[in-house]
Amino acid sequence: MAETSDIYEKVMDVARRRGFVWPSSEIYGSVAGFIDYGPLGAMLKRNIENLWRSFYVFQEGYYEIECPTIGTEAIFVASGHVKEFADKMVQCPHCGEYLRADHIAQEHGIENAGTLSAEALQAALRGLPCPSCNEVLGEAGIFAFNLMFQTTIGPGSQRKGYLRPETAQGMFTDFPRLLRFYRDKLPFGAVQIGKSYRNEISPRQGMIRMREFSQAEAEIFVHPDEKNHPSFSRYADYAVPLLTIAGQVENREPVRMTMHDAVNDGLIANEYVAYYIALTHQILTSIGIDPARLRFRQHLTEERAHYAADCWDAEVYSERFGWVEVVGIADRTDYDLRSHAEHSGTSMTIFVPYDEPRAVKKRRIMPDMGVIGPRFREKAKAIVEALASSEPGEDGARITIDGEEIFIPADLYQVREEVVEVRGEDVMPHVIEPSYGIDRMIYVALEHSYAEDEIDGEIRRVFRFPPAVAPIQVAVFPLMNRDGLDTIARRIAETLLQHRILAQYDDSGAIGRRYRRQDEVGTPFAVTVDHDTLEDNTVTIRDRDSTKQVRVPIERLPATLSGLIAGKVTFHELKA
Repeated sequence: MAETSDIYEKVMDVARRRGFVWPSSEIYGSVAGFIDYGPLGAMLKRNIENLWRSFYVFQEGYYEIECPTIGTEAIFVASGHVKEFADKMVQCPHCGEYLRADHIAQEHGIENAGTLSAEALQAALRGLPCPSCNEVLGEAGIFAFNLMFQTTIGPGSQRKGYLRPETAQGMFTDFPRLLRFYRDKLPFGAVQIGKSYRNEISPRQGMIRMREFSQAEAEIFVHPDEKNHPSFSRYADYAVPLLTIAGQVENREPVRMTMHDAVNDGLIANEYVAYYIALTHQILTSIGIDPARLRFRQHLTEERAHYAADCWDAEVYSERFGWVEVVGIADRTDYDLRSHAEHSGTSMTIFVPYDEPRAVKKRRIMPDMGVIGPRFREKAKAIVEALASSEPGEDGARITIDGEEIFIPADLYQVREEVVEVRGEDVMPHVIEPSYGIDRMIYVALEHSYAEDEIDGEIRRVFRFPPAVAPIQVAVFPLMNRDGLDTIARRIAETLLQHRILAQYDDSGAIGRRYRRQDEVGTPFAVTVDHDTLEDNTVTIRDRDSTKQVRVPIERLPATLSGLIAGKVTFHELKA
């Protein structure tokens, strides 16, 4: 295995050299917080995104939508981002560098620095050095910095807009149409994979904290009183390491529990949250993350959003960055839909019919329009609507119209009690949100998959990607470029590509060098055409991890390799 002290440098050296990740706009000096995915990195990213889709689209049945990355200001006023989406920033009085205050505090052992007030952070930073110039920060003030990139829409700067800081809001604003698409029945969900943007103050963590990044999010709309997942049995006995609030307070290690037990013991709020914790564990281990370095940490009371019923982060241990949040799973209640309904005036409810009609006593307020109309003129309609939902006192009702409080005397309306037949009710759904940081997933998959071993006296660097996400799934080699071996090898590579297997033909250099070259980019299998192929029409398949080989007839190659890539058969079983 690779030494852990410099694992980041080793991983990123291979990643840059072999075309996984490059500094963006490198010829102009690059800017922190932006990266380019090279040919292999882009393919690795697509494969991870498609594996995610295999769970959320094909297993869960949630359709994918795609929304603009720029939104009008009204969207982000309603979501709270304009007012609240800010980090605490400090400017070094010596070098002038802008820095994120809570990150400096955390790097010096101050836990949960993100939850501290500006005053508490100021006190914590007073004696700490600036990460850029190493001078003491002293009395440098703390102030809020909104992380959204602002822009204007159209000529003349008439409409203010923002680059979206998350993909979620498009799914909330599309709720009325999604509701009709799903035939007005709960539960249902929508997913989206795309770019998001955050103007990070001082991103110094490579792929872990970026200004432009990819998210994969699901918004699952559920009945607020029905949070038992209909397919919970699929993951009821699935066990994951849980670091609960109590475990953090008492400084205990995570406890491995089944989802059934965690819900029954009240550690996880409901079956939906538990279901997506287990599903997330399955996805992350499927892309090559070491289960021994994966945990699910429950948000502490002071860090959890006030509207959330429960929230858990999937955290992966990195030798360079420590525990890194890669996925957040939250029960957001009805906060998002309610806020958009209030700001847009659009209904964000669903009519849920009762099994049997119910006789319900209702109170109706009947306004005297002969008086209210002439007296209040253009406000009369708004007053009648507000009066209908008011709670009048003995002397009258107080209502608010456009911020103005208006008193309506009791002699201007009548209150009638009547029994009506009610066939159902309007319900505002709650939202369960699993949110995945794709770029963070890619980095930790690179780090956890990287290994070094010794073969024939040489150090072999290898990415042990699972076959389903490897950027190149099969390499095809002719042992030599003569006797027709190269022709057969090219034909095999073309056939595999036709079977949707990511194959690469390689005839450059000695066969051992070619194996090492493919090992270094994580190619799980190599097919070699040799002189025995001319005799019996068989080739060797080499396994990346064990370096063992087995001969297979050419006509069976597509089916055999497809089975290996899909995990339907292991290489060991193939040999047997």
